[in-house]
Amino acid sequence: MKGVVLAGGLGTRLRPLTAVTNKHLLPVFNQPMIYYPIQTLVNAGITDIMVVTGGNSAGDFLRLLGNGKAFGLKHLNYTYQEGEGGIADALSLVEHFAAKEPVCVVLGDNIIEGNIASAVRAYRHQGSGAKIILKKVTDPQRFGVPELDGSNVVSIEEKPADPKSDYAVIGIYMFDGEVYDIIRTLKPSGRGEMEITDVNNAYIARGDMTWEELDGWWTDAGTFESLLYASDLVARTGANKMQLTQEEVGANV
Repeated sequence: MKGVVLAGGLGTRLRPLTAVTNKHLLPVFNQPMIYYPIQTLVNAGITDIMVVTGGNSAGDFLRLLGNGKAFGLKHLNYTYQEGEGGIADALSLVEHFAAKEPVCVVLGDNIIEGNIASAVRAYRHQGSGAKIILKKVTDPQRFGVPELDGSNVVSIEEKPADPKSDYAVIGIYMFDGEVYDIIRTLKPSGRGEMEITDVNNAYIARGDMTWEELDGWWTDAGTFESLLYASDLVARTGANKMQLTQEEVGANV
Protein backbone atom coordinates (compact mmCIF):
# COMPACT_ATOMS: atom_id res chain seq x y z
CA MET A 1 0.00 0.00 0.00
CA LYS A 2 1.19 3.50 -0.84
CA GLY A 3 0.58 6.64 1.17
CA VAL A 4 -0.69 10.01 0.03
CA VAL A 5 -0.72 13.29 1.99
CA LEU A 6 -2.92 16.00 0.48
CA ALA A 7 -1.44 19.39 1.34
CA GLY A 8 -2.69 21.73 -1.37
CA GLY A 9 -5.37 24.41 -1.22
CA LEU A 10 -5.17 28.08 -0.38
CA GLY A 11 -5.93 27.94 3.34
CA THR A 12 -8.25 30.92 3.13
CA ARG A 13 -9.74 30.28 6.58
CA LEU A 14 -6.32 30.91 8.11
CA ARG A 15 -5.52 34.23 6.47
CA PRO A 16 -3.43 36.32 7.05
CA LEU A 17 -1.18 33.47 8.25
CA THR A 18 -1.48 31.75 4.88
CA ALA A 19 -0.90 34.91 2.85
CA VAL A 20 2.81 34.06 2.73
CA THR A 21 2.94 30.28 3.28
CA ASN A 22 1.01 27.05 2.82
CA LYS A 23 -1.33 26.15 5.70
CA HIS A 24 0.35 22.79 6.16
CA LEU A 25 3.68 24.46 6.96
CA LEU A 26 2.24 26.29 9.99
CA PRO A 27 3.26 25.01 13.43
CA VAL A 28 1.13 22.67 15.52
CA PHE A 29 2.81 22.95 18.90
CA ASN A 30 6.45 22.03 18.22
CA GLN A 31 6.27 20.65 14.66
CA PRO A 32 5.07 21.78 11.23
CA MET A 33 1.53 20.59 10.53
CA ILE A 34 2.68 18.44 7.60
CA TYR A 35 4.78 16.28 9.95
CA TYR A 36 1.71 14.76 11.60
CA PRO A 37 0.00 13.12 8.59
CA ILE A 38 3.33 11.82 7.31
CA GLN A 39 4.03 10.30 10.72
CA THR A 40 0.53 8.77 10.72
CA LEU A 41 1.42 6.86 7.54
CA VAL A 42 4.86 5.84 8.77
CA ASN A 43 3.39 4.62 12.07
CA ALA A 44 1.10 2.34 10.02
CA GLY A 45 4.07 0.81 8.21
CA ILE A 46 3.56 2.81 4.99
CA THR A 47 6.86 4.17 3.70
CA ASP A 48 6.24 4.82 -0.01
CA ILE A 49 4.62 8.26 0.28
CA MET A 50 3.66 11.13 -2.02
CA VAL A 51 2.91 14.68 -0.87
CA VAL A 52 0.46 16.61 -3.05
CA THR A 53 0.89 20.35 -2.62
CA GLY A 54 0.13 23.56 -4.49
CA GLY A 55 0.18 27.34 -4.33
CA ASN A 56 3.26 29.54 -4.15
CA SER A 57 5.02 27.69 -1.33
CA ALA A 58 5.42 24.26 -2.92
CA GLY A 59 9.20 24.52 -2.90
CA ASP A 60 9.17 25.04 0.85
CA PHE A 61 7.93 21.46 1.32
CA LEU A 62 11.01 20.15 -0.45
CA ARG A 63 13.27 22.38 1.64
CA LEU A 64 11.57 21.25 4.86
CA LEU A 65 11.03 17.56 4.18
CA GLY A 66 13.74 16.64 1.70
CA ASN A 67 13.62 12.89 1.12
CA GLY A 68 11.91 12.23 4.44
CA LYS A 69 15.01 11.40 6.47
CA ALA A 70 13.42 12.81 9.65
CA PHE A 71 10.78 10.07 9.37
CA GLY A 72 13.22 7.26 8.63
CA LEU A 73 12.33 7.31 4.93
CA LYS A 74 14.78 6.81 2.08
CA HIS A 75 12.67 8.74 -0.42
CA LEU A 76 9.68 11.08 -0.50
CA ASN A 77 7.64 11.85 -3.62
CA TYR A 78 6.00 15.16 -4.55
CA THR A 79 3.43 16.40 -7.05
CA TYR A 80 1.70 19.73 -7.65
CA GLN A 81 -2.01 20.58 -7.78
CA GLU A 82 -2.95 23.67 -9.74
CA GLY A 83 -5.71 25.74 -8.14
CA GLU A 84 -8.33 24.34 -5.76
CA GLY A 85 -10.00 21.44 -7.54
CA GLY A 86 -10.97 19.57 -4.40
CA ILE A 87 -9.75 16.46 -2.61
CA ALA A 88 -10.76 14.05 -5.38
CA ASP A 89 -8.98 16.18 -7.97
CA ALA A 90 -5.83 16.16 -5.85
CA LEU A 91 -6.07 12.39 -5.48
CA SER A 92 -6.29 11.98 -9.26
CA LEU A 93 -2.75 13.39 -9.52
CA VAL A 94 -1.24 10.35 -7.80
CA GLU A 95 -2.53 7.74 -10.27
CA HIS A 96 0.86 7.28 -11.90
CA PHE A 97 2.56 7.03 -8.50
CA ALA A 98 0.07 4.50 -7.15
CA ALA A 99 0.56 2.24 -10.19
CA LYS A 100 -2.74 0.40 -9.48
CA GLU A 101 -1.75 -0.35 -5.88
CA PRO A 102 -4.12 0.59 -3.04
CA VAL A 103 -3.52 3.94 -1.36
CA CYS A 104 -4.02 5.33 2.12
CA VAL A 105 -4.90 9.02 1.83
CA VAL A 106 -4.49 11.46 4.74
CA LEU A 107 -5.55 15.10 4.58
CA GLY A 108 -2.64 17.33 5.50
CA ASP A 109 -4.41 19.08 8.36
CA ASN A 110 -5.60 15.90 10.11
CA ILE A 111 -3.95 15.15 13.44
CA ILE A 112 -4.61 12.03 15.51
CA GLU A 113 -3.46 10.90 18.92
CA GLY A 114 -2.87 7.24 18.15
CA ASN A 115 -2.34 5.34 14.91
CA ILE A 116 -4.25 3.63 12.12
CA ALA A 117 -2.16 0.48 11.97
CA SER A 118 -5.08 -1.87 12.71
CA ALA A 119 -7.25 -0.22 10.06
CA VAL A 120 -4.49 -0.55 7.48
CA ARG A 121 -4.03 -4.23 8.33
CA ALA A 122 -7.79 -4.80 8.05
CA TYR A 123 -7.88 -3.09 4.66
CA ARG A 124 -5.02 -5.21 3.37
CA HIS A 125 -7.03 -8.29 4.33
CA GLN A 126 -10.12 -6.73 2.71
CA GLY A 127 -8.24 -6.79 -0.56
CA SER A 128 -10.33 -4.32 -2.58
CA GLY A 129 -12.87 -1.54 -2.36
CA ALA A 130 -12.55 1.30 0.16
CA LYS A 131 -12.36 1.93 3.88
CA ILE A 132 -13.09 5.13 5.83
CA ILE A 133 -12.10 6.07 9.37
CA LEU A 134 -14.86 7.47 11.59
CA LYS A 135 -14.90 9.31 14.90
CA LYS A 136 -17.81 10.23 17.18
CA VAL A 137 -18.21 14.01 17.50
CA THR A 138 -20.58 16.41 19.25
CA ASP A 139 -21.16 18.52 16.13
CA PRO A 140 -21.46 16.11 13.17
CA GLN A 141 -23.27 18.71 11.05
CA ARG A 142 -19.84 20.30 10.40
CA PHE A 143 -18.53 17.20 8.64
CA GLY A 144 -19.30 14.41 6.22
CA VAL A 145 -21.68 12.16 8.18
CA PRO A 146 -22.29 8.47 7.49
CA GLU A 147 -25.57 6.63 7.82
CA LEU A 148 -24.69 3.26 9.30
CA ASP A 149 -26.47 -0.08 9.42
CA GLY A 150 -24.35 -2.20 11.71
CA SER A 151 -21.05 -2.79 9.92
CA ASN A 152 -22.41 -1.36 6.65
CA VAL A 153 -22.16 2.23 5.44
CA VAL A 154 -25.50 3.15 3.84
CA SER A 155 -24.55 6.65 2.64
CA ILE A 156 -22.48 9.72 3.45
CA GLU A 157 -23.95 13.22 3.53
CA GLU A 158 -21.79 16.32 3.55
CA LYS A 159 -22.54 18.82 6.36
CA PRO A 160 -26.15 17.68 6.90
CA ALA A 161 -28.62 19.84 8.80
CA ASP A 162 -30.12 16.67 10.29
CA PRO A 163 -27.23 14.18 10.77
CA LYS A 164 -28.10 10.49 10.54
CA SER A 165 -25.41 9.54 13.06
CA ASP A 166 -23.03 11.21 15.49
CA TYR A 167 -19.98 10.06 13.53
CA ALA A 168 -17.77 12.22 11.33
CA VAL A 169 -15.80 10.94 8.36
CA ILE A 170 -12.30 12.09 9.24
CA GLY A 171 -9.75 12.82 6.56
CA ILE A 172 -8.21 9.34 6.29
CA TYR A 173 -9.33 7.10 3.41
CA MET A 174 -8.17 3.86 1.79
CA PHE A 175 -8.94 3.09 -1.84
CA ASP A 176 -8.11 0.41 -4.37
CA GLY A 177 -6.89 1.12 -7.90
CA GLU A 178 -10.41 1.70 -9.24
CA VAL A 179 -10.67 5.05 -7.45
CA TYR A 180 -9.23 6.88 -10.46
CA ASP A 181 -11.90 5.49 -12.79
CA ILE A 182 -14.50 6.72 -10.30
CA ILE A 183 -12.92 10.18 -10.15
CA ARG A 184 -13.06 10.43 -13.95
CA THR A 185 -16.86 10.07 -13.77
CA LEU A 186 -17.34 12.89 -11.25
CA LYS A 187 -18.70 16.35 -11.96
CA PRO A 188 -17.74 19.43 -9.92
CA SER A 189 -20.02 20.24 -7.01
CA GLY A 190 -21.76 23.55 -6.43
CA ARG A 191 -18.54 24.98 -5.05
CA GLY A 192 -16.65 23.92 -8.17
CA GLU A 193 -14.69 21.07 -6.60
CA MET A 194 -14.45 17.32 -7.10
CA GLU A 195 -15.78 15.98 -3.82
CA ILE A 196 -14.30 13.03 -1.95
CA THR A 197 -17.80 12.31 -0.56
CA ASP A 198 -18.92 11.50 -4.11
CA VAL A 199 -16.03 9.03 -4.41
CA ASN A 200 -16.99 7.38 -1.13
CA ASN A 201 -20.65 7.16 -2.11
CA ALA A 202 -19.68 5.49 -5.39
CA TYR A 203 -17.93 2.74 -3.42
CA ILE A 204 -20.95 2.48 -1.10
CA ALA A 205 -23.23 2.02 -4.12
CA ARG A 206 -21.04 -0.90 -5.19
CA GLY A 207 -21.19 -2.45 -1.71
CA ASP A 208 -17.42 -2.02 -1.44
CA MET A 209 -17.08 0.29 1.58
CA THR A 210 -16.06 -0.65 5.13
CA TRP A 211 -15.38 1.52 8.16
CA GLU A 212 -13.45 1.54 11.39
CA GLU A 213 -13.67 3.83 14.41
CA LEU A 214 -10.53 5.71 15.43
CA ASP A 215 -9.12 5.25 18.92
CA GLY A 216 -7.93 8.38 20.72
CA TRP A 217 -8.56 11.98 19.78
CA TRP A 218 -8.69 13.50 16.33
CA THR A 219 -8.87 17.05 15.08
CA ASP A 220 -8.22 18.98 11.93
CA ALA A 221 -6.24 22.22 12.06
CA GLY A 222 -7.86 24.23 9.28
CA THR A 223 -9.27 27.14 11.32
CA PHE A 224 -7.77 29.38 13.97
CA GLU A 225 -9.83 27.62 16.63
CA SER A 226 -8.91 24.09 15.54
CA LEU A 227 -5.25 25.05 15.03
CA LEU A 228 -5.08 26.27 18.62
CA TYR A 229 -7.00 23.20 19.83
CA ALA A 230 -4.65 20.85 17.96
CA SER A 231 -1.57 22.53 19.43
CA ASP A 232 -3.03 22.29 22.92
CA LEU A 233 -3.88 18.60 22.47
CA VAL A 234 -0.40 17.74 21.24
CA ALA A 235 1.21 19.78 24.04
CA ARG A 236 -0.89 18.12 26.75
CA THR A 237 -0.81 14.53 25.51
CA GLY A 238 2.73 14.50 24.18
CA ALA A 239 3.87 14.40 20.55
CA ASN A 240 5.79 11.21 21.27
CA LYS A 241 2.49 9.35 21.55
CA MET A 242 2.36 9.49 17.76
CA GLN A 243 5.50 7.39 17.54
CA LEU A 244 5.64 3.60 17.44
CA THR A 245 8.70 1.55 18.21
CA GLN A 246 10.56 0.01 15.30
CA GLU A 247 9.28 -3.41 16.42
CA GLU A 248 5.67 -2.20 16.24
CA VAL A 249 6.18 -0.64 12.82
CA GLY A 250 7.73 -3.85 11.54
CA ALA A 251 4.76 -5.85 12.78
CA ASN A 252 2.40 -3.69 10.73
CA VAL A 253 4.07 -4.08 7.36
